[in-house]
Amino acid sequence: MLSEKEPSRTRQPRSPGQTLGTIEKLDAIYERILTAVMEHRLIPGTKLVEEKLAGVFGVNRTRIREVLARLAYEGVVTTIPNRGAFIASPTVEEARHIFQARRILEPALIRSLADQAGAEEFRRLHAHVAEERAARERDDKRTVIRLSGEFHLLIAEMVGSPPLIKLMRELASLTCLIILLYDSPHVPACPNHEHTDIIEAMEKKGPDAAIALMLGHLDHIEATLDLSVPNDPEVDLEAIFS
Repeated sequence: MLSEKEPSRTRQPRSPGQTLGTIEKLDAIYERILTAVMEHRLIPGTKLVEEKLAGVFGVNRTRIREVLARLAYEGVVTTIPNRGAFIASPTVEEARHIFQARRILEPALIRSLADQAGAEEFRRLHAHVAEERAARERDDKRTVIRLSGEFHLLIAEMVGSPPLIKLMRELASLTCLIILLYDSPHVPACPNHEHTDIIEAMEKKGPDAAIALMLGHLDHIEATLDLSVPNDPEVDLEAIFS
């Protein structure tokens, strides 16, 4: 006697709540990796092993690949076929292009914010700089590095344009990698008082003065880096082994 076939089990679509939960989880993983980059806990060239990350964050490897793909799209991660994903190591030329992009973007952000900022926005900016100062006083270098980068991102967030926020986030993360690779020893790449000067200029003198200070600030950061020698210069093997 033939047995009746069991009804096939159809896969139920995810509910909006489940989808949202997944997106929030991936965003949280993305933010934690970016924070580790900005605090110099993940250095250029570090291999990001999918299996280990999946265990750390309690997700499957597919989800980790999605996060790594997002970071690779933004230039923070480099994916090498058959080898895996690595924290990017920007070249000298790429470093110069990143500072060039910031000199174009950040004056526009300053002008937009100066036109719309009120007492609450300036209070938040001053509070952020106070956190930077406190971190310096307790010699918490990782937090100083992260907060210095986040100051520029906070300006973009206050302007409120998602595309500009995304671009500023990418540039800030890449700048942290550049500082780690090319920073001159014992030279502070992002002095705390320069952020204060920019805020006060927006409050009292207007956007033009603040833009001039921001451009000077970016010039100062780049000037503290050793970008004089290109990456991986060609080695003269004959001279070495002759």
